[in-house]
Amino acid sequence: MKIDKLVDWYQKLSPSSLNSIGEFYHESASFQDPFNRVQGSAQIAALLQHMFDTTENPGFIVKQIHIDGDVIWISWIFCCGLRGRKITIEGASQLVLSQDGRIIRHRDYWDAADLYQQLPLIGTMIRTLKRRFKVKTGCPSSGKLLHER
Repeated sequence: MKIDKLVDWYQKLSPSSLNSIGEFYHESASFQDPFNRVQGSAQIAALLQHMFDTTENPGFIVKQIHIDGDVIWISWIFCCGLRGRKITIEGASQLVLSQDGRIIRHRDYWDAADLYQQLPLIGTMIRTLKRRFKVKTGCPSSGKLLHER
């Protein structure tokens, strides 16, 4: 598989382009992210369709690609609307290629708290917790950490 073609497919992803998922994903491929774990290219397509059904104008911007043999790491930014609110999440995907060059394993890594803090109600709680647990930089001469109160 040409990585440029995969990146282009993801950056132009639409409900109609899901029909070509078999070009990029092996039929027994697995997918996992903080909320989902599915098996098979049909289930991966259904998961992506769900993204289109539940968000407004979802899209990926690929930032960086690293290839090491049959493993590809892609860092990305996901943007969408959710009930009129703009949501942005930064993450990375680990893609493992099968013998035929298609993706056999896809695992997304991103912080679900980044999503939660952008939502009403729960976002306020998450932002409060983050402020409470945030460590202030230490005093260079003492080497001690100072905690915010």
